[in-house]
Amino acid sequence: MAIVDDPYKILGVARNASEDDIRRAYRKLAKENHPDVNPTNRLAFEEKLKTINGAFAIVGDAAKRRQFDQGLIDAQGEPRRGYQRANPNGGNAGAGGAEFGFGDIFSDLFGRGRPGGGPGGTAAGFGMRGQDVRYTLDVEFLEAATGTKKRVTLPEGGVLDLSVPEGVIDGQLLRLKGKGVAGIRGGEAGDALVEVKVKPHGDFTRLGEDIQSDAPITIDEAVLGGKIEVPTINGRVQLTIPKGTSSGRAFRLKAKGIKNAATGVIGDHIITVRIVLPDVIDDKLSYFMSEWRQAHGYNPGRKP
Repeated sequence: MAIVDDPYKILGVARNASEDDIRRAYRKLAKENHPDVNPTNRLAFEEKLKTINGAFAIVGDAAKRRQFDQGLIDAQGEPRRGYQRANPNGGNAGAGGAEFGFGDIFSDLFGRGRPGGGPGGTAAGFGMRGQDVRYTLDVEFLEAATGTKKRVTLPEGGVLDLSVPEGVIDGQLLRLKGKGVAGIRGGEAGDALVEVKVKPHGDFTRLGEDIQSDAPITIDEAVLGGKIEVPTINGRVQLTIPKGTSSGRAFRLKAKGIKNAATGVIGDHIITVRIVLPDVIDDKLSYFMSEWRQAHGYNPGRKP
């Protein structure tokens, strides 16, 4: 996961910024730094977008933002060790916002675990807290967008049912309490830190809470108008094409995007239409267009 030093600085907002200001700043940065908008340097912008996503995962969530401002968690959403030691009976209170309702750890779906945390004392002062472990979880684009349930097998053979919350972003770190290494001499178990890796989709691109995609239309649909079916993350819907629609025109489907878990705001789905010619231009179409051009030729904006 990309390292986040100060989520406020990364998003370019003040510490007292409103939720709307933070959301607007995130959407602007996500759009400007998306790899699809910067194809000549995709790898660099993929890392930059992960950093932006990581920052928004902290200050875009009201609970985690409050914990970060109070110094209970760091910029990666992990509880600060001093807070853990000062609250031995409270578990990882500083990480509650990162659990997203997950109650169980993943397994074969993940990458190889690695120790990530340090020991902490128990209430009695004799036990040692177990180490945290880190995993990565690959999820499909639509699974991240709409949420899903998975049945997974733990490394030691146990089976758990898991709820994946909707709207998870690529690079987001989830904390699962007590699912790390067992404690020593009665100490509490460590946590599992799970980094979500969202696979790209063949048709959809995510920009903040908005979804973008293209839709092919025929010449006659562009000229005469009509209705076409287009896919969204929640299924196919009808889109009305007005008469005289040019290639590249964008249509906004309100509230057909991704729901922000922190604010409840649902993004839009932006459809850009592309006129696609038939595979074969027959004589009848060629003759008609030739006659039409002679009688109705026009300049679509090209400079003379």
